[in-house]
Amino acid sequence: MDPIVNENSRCPPKTLTNYVAYISADTPGQSRIGHLDLESSKIQPLTFVSGTPLTNLYEVIEAGESYIKPSESEIPIPLSSVQLLPPISGRDILAVGKNYREHAITEINPTGYDCDRDGINHSSIHHPKQPIVFTKRSTSIIASGEPIYPHPAFTETIDYGGEIGVIIGKSGFKIEEAKAIEHIWGYTIINDVTARDRQEHHKQLFLGKSPDTFCPMGPIAVPANKLPRALRIQTYVNGLKRQDSASEDLIFSIPSLIKTISQAQTLQLGDVLATGTPAGSGFSLRPAIYLRPGDTVEISVTGLGTLRNTVEEPTANNQVTERAANISHIPWSNSNKTPGATGLTTVGSKKLYYRHLGIDSGENIIFIHGLGGTSEYFTPLISLLGLEKTHSLHLLDLEGHGLSPTSALSTVTLTSYAEDWYKLCQQQNIKKAIVIGHSMGSMVALNFVISHPEICSKLILMSPSESPMGEAKGKSLKERAAIVRKLGIPPIVQGMIDISTSPKYKPHNPNTVMEIHSTLLGQDPEGYAKGCVALGTSTEALPVSQIKAKTLFINGEDDHLTPTANCIGYQKQIEGSQLEVISQAGHWHIFEDAEEVANYVGPFIRDE
Repeated sequence: MDPIVNENSRCPPKTLTNYVAYISADTPGQSRIGHLDLESSKIQPLTFVSGTPLTNLYEVIEAGESYIKPSESEIPIPLSSVQLLPPISGRDILAVGKNYREHAITEINPTGYDCDRDGINHSSIHHPKQPIVFTKRSTSIIASGEPIYPHPAFTETIDYGGEIGVIIGKSGFKIEEAKAIEHIWGYTIINDVTARDRQEHHKQLFLGKSPDTFCPMGPIAVPANKLPRALRIQTYVNGLKRQDSASEDLIFSIPSLIKTISQAQTLQLGDVLATGTPAGSGFSLRPAIYLRPGDTVEISVTGLGTLRNTVEEPTANNQVTERAANISHIPWSNSNKTPGATGLTTVGSKKLYYRHLGIDSGENIIFIHGLGGTSEYFTPLISLLGLEKTHSLHLLDLEGHGLSPTSALSTVTLTSYAEDWYKLCQQQNIKKAIVIGHSMGSMVALNFVISHPEICSKLILMSPSESPMGEAKGKSLKERAAIVRKLGIPPIVQGMIDISTSPKYKPHNPNTVMEIHSTLLGQDPEGYAKGCVALGTSTEALPVSQIKAKTLFINGEDDHLTPTANCIGYQKQIEGSQLEVISQAGHWHIFEDAEEVANYVGPFIRDE
């Protein structure tokens, strides 16, 4: 008898351990783990006890049941409303052939499909002396309910094979058979679909076993201690029973298989072993009956539900190929703040965080934040001036900042930031707007207004950087980017606060320092580093004299990061522009003295 589970687990209490992987319509692109009630066909979403959503079975196995609970904020959802996923995937399946006595003796041996060494048909041998182990590619894995692609011109002899899948719960090397049960986490159902003609021609089994979609798995995975000792497996094709056996009939027990496979390779948490199929496969019938388009295979195992898949028409697309084409290995930074791009707006080819506030009929105002900031920086100014009641406000987190992600393939420049804004204006039908920028955002605003002067009605630039960027400052910015990429944001925060805030103001306003501190620490290191490089490499002088829009410069008296001299230099080039300097303020003057900034911005935008 194969000791699948401990003796104490024969009648376990009902728990939420029918683990199912799925994607819901509410969170597209995000995999989740839930408990599937097999009677009601409803899924209860599950989380860690901390409340963090579970996203894959690897997390379930590693955490253990005691660290998992039902989601407190999500109610059960119908199975029919989600996209079902295989319970576990991402690795090749370790599979075993000829492991049920009747299947090996009465079906495999007489047929010529025997896969012993040298391709010789050992029909006189009752069963293998050692387990026959092969692999099925991870690309063959599909979920219950997904179609089996028939691979026209590759095979005409598609066969089914209901199997019990063992999921490893603890890694191990040279595992003793007596201790193998300690390495078993649980079980699932597998359909070892096979191209029998290819199996006969290629004795190594791989080509006949690994075609795309040839490893349906699921619908659930269940811990071993929640299942009975013996597992019965039954397979039906179009409602007719073809296979009926039990785990007790295995030639090589599951502990024996674990011992054999781990002798020279480490079994890892989450590895899956397909333990072999019982008698009753289609090729053993007389005459042989192979699967055809429209045929439905249903495999049931005690406590594991029913795995159900239908063979697709040959004219259908191979869904595995389509899925693989959409997989990217290019890293994204700052994307974990908006899982599945939820809440982001497509701007050109990018996903960025954009907000529209105020009234549609009001005059447009564009707000462009600086390096290390977000669009939230302007919130105090908007509130003090009541702009939501009078204007149409457009706020965008620059690529890599705030909630906007950035791809490793995306090279960020001041021009690219400006062009993102221009594309947004086109999408939002913004023909005219007041443009307000701060710090690096002022440089983005200058690029934007110079390239698209027809949009800008008025221009407000707060603490603009120099143009062109000096060699020493450019080098410093690039060095800062290197530090952040290597060590993260914290090492540069205090230095940035020291140089960018007023020494007169800082002791009396600890909350302001805290706001700046929090803003910087909330930045994604890679997004911030890209901004540093974008600013540091802006070595060409901007033709600022081309700007004809009415312009206001605002700077802090104690801004040592972007001194007032920068504004004076720009003011000389833009005819009729004006400059206001805020006393006892540094670089972050909306945080430091929002009321004084409002005193200058309000009359300017209202022509008072």
